[in-house]
Amino acid sequence: MTVRVDWRVSLRFVGTVLKWLWVPLLVPLPVALLDGTPLLPFLGTIAGAVLLGLGLERLADPEDLRAREAFLMVALTWLSVAVVGAVPFVLAGNGTLAAPVNALFESMSGITTTGATVVVDFSAHSRAIMLWRATLQWLGGLGILVLATAVLSQLSVGGAQLMETESQTRDVNKLTPRISETATILWKLYIGLTALQVAVLYGLRLVGLAPEMTLYDAVAHAFTTISTAGFSPRGDSIAAFSPAVQWAVTPFMIVGATSFVLLYFVLRGDFGRLRRSDEFRFYLGLLSLFTAGVTAVLLIDGTFAGPTETVRHALFQVVSIVTTTGYASTDFDVWSPAAKHLLFVCMFVGGMAGSTTCSIKALRWLVVLKAFRRDLFTAAIPNAIRPVRLSGQAVDEETIRDIYAYTLISLLFFIVATIVVVIDASRNGLALTEFEAMGAAASTFFNVGPAFGIAGPFASYVTFPTETKLLMTFLMWLGRIEIIPVLVLLTPSYWRS
Repeated sequence: MTVRVDWRVSLRFVGTVLKWLWVPLLVPLPVALLDGTPLLPFLGTIAGAVLLGLGLERLADPEDLRAREAFLMVALTWLSVAVVGAVPFVLAGNGTLAAPVNALFESMSGITTTGATVVVDFSAHSRAIMLWRATLQWLGGLGILVLATAVLSQLSVGGAQLMETESQTRDVNKLTPRISETATILWKLYIGLTALQVAVLYGLRLVGLAPEMTLYDAVAHAFTTISTAGFSPRGDSIAAFSPAVQWAVTPFMIVGATSFVLLYFVLRGDFGRLRRSDEFRFYLGLLSLFTAGVTAVLLIDGTFAGPTETVRHALFQVVSIVTTTGYASTDFDVWSPAAKHLLFVCMFVGGMAGSTTCSIKALRWLVVLKAFRRDLFTAAIPNAIRPVRLSGQAVDEETIRDIYAYTLISLLFFIVATIVVVIDASRNGLALTEFEAMGAAASTFFNVGPAFGIAGPFASYVTFPTETKLLMTFLMWLGRIEIIPVLVLLTPSYWRS
């Protein structure tokens, strides 16, 4: 029996990623120098990451990454970056992040763009450390975007087929003849949108609409908005800023959860692709539907003083949860059960395929709904032939079956995770309702961030038992890389000839 997976090649690619982590680790250094806070957490991590990366690169000669090695590389890359990313938190030695399990939770939450935090006292941590949290999320959003077009589009269930059908692109993982050129395009688009948001947010300060928005805040929030991630250096998240900031952040969350394939073609002047995209219309339709529902509930409950404030908070929170960004413009944990349950449903939606967002994603739900409608039609007329179409193109039946399977697996993982969270909380004497457990499990597995109760928008996950936090760390990792690469590694056939 021969092992066909060349794990050395996978680890070599992981080593290359770790070797280059010194670049994002430089980002917090100017802030640390300016504030006079320790540089060791970052310089020490740089040295360790470079040495480890160079060591892993020596395991194999450079060669192309095959599909089997790609599965292992994707899973190990996200895990290893999370481990290295936790080192500055531990070396800084402040607050709840000094504990290794908490540091790993925070780092995994960052690199997977989840936004769930174990930080309790934000003032206990330096601005440099808080900027590193934001940098991790910015890196995670860009990383999943590049991997989605270069690797994950070939590995995830129905990913490549759906993105190609919906975006009218023959080979979505090659917008250009070379993947390196595609990555460069995505880099430029991603950096450009980030810079634009920095300019908009700081511009609000310059015109007097957001005096509390410093340049540091503008950069930190731009990093965690375009990446649909949600870490904020402020304990009150976006609620710490004026309504103008909340209105300004909302469209950037929507753009971050929009397919970058579509954005690429729109920037080239092909605006018709947005009009022809079934997924884009479905995505905007879901945002409108949930916003209308939450607004109606809040108006009936009289939660806010007037309709303008009600619409602002309803729109912001729906967009934040659907796009899995996880910001909070207010403490939605005090809303009525009806409003909170609508937000809970939003956790299962997600943005568009080919974006920085997480969760099941709108495209899969659109296929499920279209396929179910087709099945009802053929049940009434058995001899009818009615293909499922996206943007006028037929979706392959195998892809539809894959989507059904992926959606079912995701929901099963959520149910099992909820049960484990409830059992562990009871075993450790933690008062936790079933709804709070469901919210925490969904929020971590679908990479949303805040949930309800002790995991609410202005609360912290630090009170969960250690075993639960480790489980949630695993859920964030599993959900970010869309389950399949990890499950494949657990099959004996993957490792055998």
